[in-house]
Amino acid sequence: MAIEFSLNGTTHRVAPRRGESLLETLRERCGITSLKDGCRPQGQCGCCLALIDGNPKVTCAMPAEAAAGRTIITLEGVGPAERALIADSFAAATGLQCGFCIPGIALRAKAITDKSAAPSREAIAKAIDVHLCRCTGYVKIVDAIELLARAKRGEAVPAPCADGRVGQSFARVGAGHSALGERPYIDDLFVAGMLHGALTLSPHPRARVTRIDTARARALAGVQAVLTAADVPGERWHGLLYNDWPAFVAVGEEVRYVGDVLAAVAADDRHTARAAAALVEVEYEVLPPVLDPEAALEPGAPQVNPVHANLLSKSVIRRGDVEGALASSAHVVSGTWATQRIEHLFMEPESAFAEPMADGRLRLCSQGQGVFDDRRQVARLLDLPEERIFVELVPNGGAFGGKEDISVQARTALLAHVTRRPVKLTLSREESIRMHPKRHPITMRYTVGCDAAGRLTTVKARMIGDSGAYASVGGKVLERAAGHACGPYRVNAVDVESLAVYTNNPPCGAMRGFGANQAHFAMEACMDLLAKKAGLDLWEIRWRNALDVGDPVTTGQILEKSVGIRKTLAAVKDRYFDAKGAGHAVGIACGVKNSGIGNGVEEWGKARLVVEADGTISLYNGYTEMGQGLFTVLVQFAAETTGLPAALFVPKVNSTFDLGCGQTTGSRGTLFGGRAMLAAGAKLKADLDAGHTLADLIGRVYASDMVTRDTTALGATVDRIKTHTAYGFATQVVVLDAEGRVDRVIAAHDVGRVVNPALCEGQIEGAIHMGLGYALTEELPTVNGMPITFKLRELGVLRARDMPHVEVMLVEDPEPEGPMGAKGVGEIGLVPTAAAVASALEAFDGIRRMTLPMKDSPAARAMSVGRIRAPS
Repeated sequence: MAIEFSLNGTTHRVAPRRGESLLETLRERCGITSLKDGCRPQGQCGCCLALIDGNPKVTCAMPAEAAAGRTIITLEGVGPAERALIADSFAAATGLQCGFCIPGIALRAKAITDKSAAPSREAIAKAIDVHLCRCTGYVKIVDAIELLARAKRGEAVPAPCADGRVGQSFARVGAGHSALGERPYIDDLFVAGMLHGALTLSPHPRARVTRIDTARARALAGVQAVLTAADVPGERWHGLLYNDWPAFVAVGEEVRYVGDVLAAVAADDRHTARAAAALVEVEYEVLPPVLDPEAALEPGAPQVNPVHANLLSKSVIRRGDVEGALASSAHVVSGTWATQRIEHLFMEPESAFAEPMADGRLRLCSQGQGVFDDRRQVARLLDLPEERIFVELVPNGGAFGGKEDISVQARTALLAHVTRRPVKLTLSREESIRMHPKRHPITMRYTVGCDAAGRLTTVKARMIGDSGAYASVGGKVLERAAGHACGPYRVNAVDVESLAVYTNNPPCGAMRGFGANQAHFAMEACMDLLAKKAGLDLWEIRWRNALDVGDPVTTGQILEKSVGIRKTLAAVKDRYFDAKGAGHAVGIACGVKNSGIGNGVEEWGKARLVVEADGTISLYNGYTEMGQGLFTVLVQFAAETTGLPAALFVPKVNSTFDLGCGQTTGSRGTLFGGRAMLAAGAKLKADLDAGHTLADLIGRVYASDMVTRDTTALGATVDRIKTHTAYGFATQVVVLDAEGRVDRVIAAHDVGRVVNPALCEGQIEGAIHMGLGYALTEELPTVNGMPITFKLRELGVLRARDMPHVEVMLVEDPEPEGPMGAKGVGEIGLVPTAAAVASALEAFDGIRRMTLPMKDSPAARAMSVGRIRAPS
């Protein structure tokens, strides 16, 4: 049945199919791309917001037919003057990071400021409750809406910062376009003749596939291809460290978790593709799954993955006389701590686009954290040389480690390769949650000693992490947990063993913090327990044990420079003691996080500056922009070293140049990418200083490839241990109110050199938001290997009204190996957060909580999210 509605001032007549949502109608039939699909049909993320008869409504949960006779306004229909105010307000306030959620929030901001000329921060936070942002922590979003209100009242507001020098809060590259929904993500791409992809997933955590029948799917009108393992021309198994993950599970093989893929479909439209994927008939011999990592290590346990034994990795650190140190310690504490599985919940679900090119190559648009790794794995599956695939990054809508492993890129490329047509494949939210790796649940048994003065004598720790069905980078996560087992403290006797184990649960891999979060939750608790035994204040025991130049970290690496932990402790000291003196329950925790993968890995920074005929300078690098601001800080480095205006530089990541640097991980994009960009910029500067103009230099390429290969592998027998290139340090203080709710967080962070203060603050604010959820409300429990919920509010990511006041204190202790003294800050922001919350809760009610999330606490009960309904 056809319906009519007014959309942005124009009458539209459409005939939606039965069950079609208004979001689908607006995006697929009307070409409106400012509305994003983050959770359809839940209506719980706000990315699909439109104004319906003047009222803000989520469209993914609204039937299309309900729009009949309505007036609909999207950002595309807002007047140019107001659009400019919206764009400038979000850019000036640094009110966005990945940007995927922001168009919906921006339209909500219009509605808020239309209704109220001067809304309070509390009213704004309440009004945006339907909106979920995983990046920002909401602080700067609320700032942006306040700016918009001021601008609409006619007040003078600051313009977005155009000063691209290092140390300035230069506005995020493309901020205005992102705020208005003009910057396309992969699912916004469309070309003539494009097909849509869909996948058939396993419903079982472990089963043998006995039959796959695609006949019914192939017979559906509009289906152009249905592919299985038998259609893969090259190597079907892929992976970042081990090729242990099949792109398709074949007949006769086992499915190993509920995200394994049996078939891929290409059809004329998305609805048909999904209908066909559901028609693929798969018969299984269901087998008992291995769901507990300790059970997986028992003799006779089924081998989960055919490529590797169930013990994926064992990381061992031993130095000093641990047993002797324990025996001589004045105080010893022990306990078992456990952390939970966490869903990344990046706002943009996985998506890929591939199309044959006229020259015979295949173009692949990826949102991955390492597009050159994506190219390598796709080429392997297609049995093509890598140079036959032109890979291009489309900056993604959040990742946090969850887009390191290849997701749908290879299957999308295969569909395009077979059909010889463009193909786009985008996962639903449920498929995304089922498929990609999670944060590891880790059980940690700690014994820690100190002398009578509270100085640490020894740490003994045993860790076991559930890595799920495939390796991903799980072994490295548990290696990193081991390497951070002592936190930012001087300990001379260490005995740590850390195991990563295969199970039939969802795979676990990289997620912001990469094992350090888990280790700090246990170690910081031990510091609190020792302080109580030694009769010391929590701040004081940390000060007495804080690392300094010349001290060893957990691995035995002797720190030689840029050790800012004492500076961060000093920064929070007055606020900590003032809050205690005022009678508040106060917690404190410190943190350390590597910058650079290290552990013997060769690491690269690669950059190219190309002077273009239009007067711009293309700025190429090998790392991914995913909301952290990498493109912006690289532009600042280029502008600083060349003296040219920042507006001239246009960031790009594609295979025009072979700039593979591996994954954007380990807080290393700024560290290594920045060094390379400074070197490339210096070469361009030399030509400018020689009297050349940019017009003279059109077509000139300024290249820099810089390698770091001086770190040492864990356990290597060497004269000088250097586990990592650099480390970031932090101290966080959590203050509760009289009811036990989190009232404020004070976070002091050693960032080396502040390249962009606003972006740096935003990264830490967003990380604290994630850390508070990790502490109190977030989890992804499974039953028989299947997540028991896919609902965003139940998964527990905090909303704006749940966020306390956050104060960020940027501390500079320049890193000589970093670009202009900078080091990475992407992960350290949530490393100490859960431990600081646990510390504050014990101060409030005397209960030491040793399992995450701490849902039994008053702080968790005060939150609006994280209440999982038992499955029916």
